[in-house]
Amino acid sequence: MAEMTAPQNTPPTLEVRNLRTHFFTREGVLPAVDDVSLRLERGRILGLVGESGSGKTVTGFSILGLLDPPGRVVGGQILFQGQDLLTLDKRALRQLQGNRIAMIFQDPMMTLNPVLNVEAQMVDAVLAHSKVSRTQARELARETLGMMGIASPEERLRAYPHQLSGGMRQRVAIAIAMLHKPDLIIADEPTTALDVTIQAQILSEVQNLARLHGTSLIWITHDLSVVAGLADEIAVMYSGRIVEQGSVSEVLDQPLHPYTQGLIGSLPSNNRRGQRLRQIPGMTPNLLDLPDACAFAARCERASERCLQRPEISEPVNAHFVRCFHPTLSSASSGTSEVNYG
Repeated sequence: MAEMTAPQNTPPTLEVRNLRTHFFTREGVLPAVDDVSLRLERGRILGLVGESGSGKTVTGFSILGLLDPPGRVVGGQILFQGQDLLTLDKRALRQLQGNRIAMIFQDPMMTLNPVLNVEAQMVDAVLAHSKVSRTQARELARETLGMMGIASPEERLRAYPHQLSGGMRQRVAIAIAMLHKPDLIIADEPTTALDVTIQAQILSEVQNLARLHGTSLIWITHDLSVVAGLADEIAVMYSGRIVEQGSVSEVLDQPLHPYTQGLIGSLPSNNRRGQRLRQIPGMTPNLLDLPDACAFAARCERASERCLQRPEISEPVNAHFVRCFHPTLSSASSGTSEVNYG
């Protein structure tokens, strides 16, 4: 299948510049996303990874304009094909949501209405943004289900969500996101609750559809094995900031940040059979009380007095960025290409 390429001199599908999102709570201001910058070209897939609470889901919701109070974007730009989404009113943003920009949630029931069958939901989604007949909308729904590898799409159209398995519900939710062949999809860990076989099938189908239609995709996950098999690029988040970013092969084979190395070191590896998995010591810091220093320093064996300052993102080497005063390949993380990525 040929990969879609963007014409020269066109803006990227998405460019996030110095995004900052805060939650204004009774306990204080929580900086959930702090100075995040991303660039995603047409047809490319970015894996956004990190532990729970790292800010990856809030980043996705900020981009889509789905934040609820007390969360608010307080700085930066979110450029979708050159247009700053933060300058749009609610009506203009709603025209993009579900049409040119789509979201896939971790729980498909956040997309699916339990009292409507699949046909009603998919047809309504088509008619909300396209001037076509209901017959044409139904045919598009049936074709899209088939593209997602769903057998007997006619039968599935008549089904209600509770009549479908978890994997089938997630396929339907992804099919709804793909109905309008959007330019950008943000997926928030949509395969986490599925078994490995179903997960692999869905990832393959999503990857093929993204390549076919030139759709750019941000896949939010804590699972490096998913990113290794799906994405072109990876951004590793910790305490609201991106600490390492680059191509999947570059970052996973030659990680420079000690946090990235720790994540990879905690995975099963072919060259560590029979040995206990390593773990990152300590806990993530409280975002309400972040030190004015490197947020990872308290857990880092390479920390020095210099780490009492906040590191900035480095100049790229082969489009590989790192936010660390002591970026280096460690012997513990060498040979990561042998990690069992599933």
